Amino acid sequence: MNHPTVSREEWIAARKAHLAKEKELTRAYDELSRQLRELPWVKVEKNYVFDGPNGKESLADLFGGRSQLIVNHFMLGPGWKEGCVGCSFGADQIEGALIHVAHRDLAYVAISRAPLSEIEAYKRRMGWRFKWVSSFGSDFNYDYHVSFTKDEIAKGEVYYNYETVKFQSEELQGTSVFLKDENGDIFHTYSRYARGGDPGIPAYGLLDITPKGRDETGPTHSLIDWVRRHDKYDGAGSECGCGSKEQHS
Repeated sequence: MNHPTVSREEWIAARKAHLAKEKELTRAYDELSRQLRELPWVKVEKNYVFDGPNGKESLADLFGGRSQLIVNHFMLGPGWKEGCVGCSFGADQIEGALIHVAHRDLAYVAISRAPLSEIEAYKRRMGWRFKWVSSFGSDFNYDYHVSFTKDEIAKGEVYYNYETVKFQSEELQGTSVFLKDENGDIFHTYSRYARGGDPGIPAYGLLDITPKGRDETGPTHSLIDWVRRHDKYDGAGSECGCGSKEQHS
C-alpha cells in the first residue's frame, strides 16, 4: 500500500484532528437517535398471524412479555434454496447481543415469507438460535414493503426505502420496530432499509477502522462482492440468492 509515513508527533497531530471529527459525529449520532425516539407512531390495526415452531402466533405474541420488538425482515422467499447472504451476514452477528437486549425490555424476531419448514431447514444449517417465524400467507411483508406483489413486479417498479425504485427482487431487507403499551395496543415506531441497516452489523465497525476499510472493490461495491455464508468460506459462492444488488448499496 502506497501511503504517507510520518513521525509519531505528526501522527498524533493528524489523529487528534480526526478525533475531533469523530466526536462531532458521535454527538450528531446521539442527537439523531434522540430525534428518532420522538418520531410519531402508527397504531397497528391488522391482526397479523405467523407460523412459529410452537404453532400460530400473533404479532402481540412475538413480544414475549416485553414492550418493545425488533423485527428483522430476513430475505428468504418461498422456494429459495438459502437465505440472502447479506441477511445471513447480519444474522451471524446478532445472537451475542440478544441476551443483553432482552434485559432492556426488547424482544427480537426474524420474519420471512418462506414457509416455516424452509426457514427451519436453513436455520439448522446455519446453527442459529434466535426466534424466526414465517409470514407466509400474511400481508405483513407486503405492508412493511419488503415483499412485492405480482402486479408491482409486472410494473417493474416497487415502493422500497420510502421511494419508488426499480424492481430488484421479490424480497428485500429491512428492520422494523414495534411497541406494545399497557393496554395491549401495538404501534409501529420505526423502519429502516438498505444501508440504513449498517449500524446493526458489528463486522462493519471493525472493518471501518482498518487501513483497507470494508475493501468492497468488486463489481457491486457492496458486501455481496466478498461476504460468504459462514459455511461457504472455504468453498465457492457469494451470491445473494435474491438477484438484487440495490439493497446492498
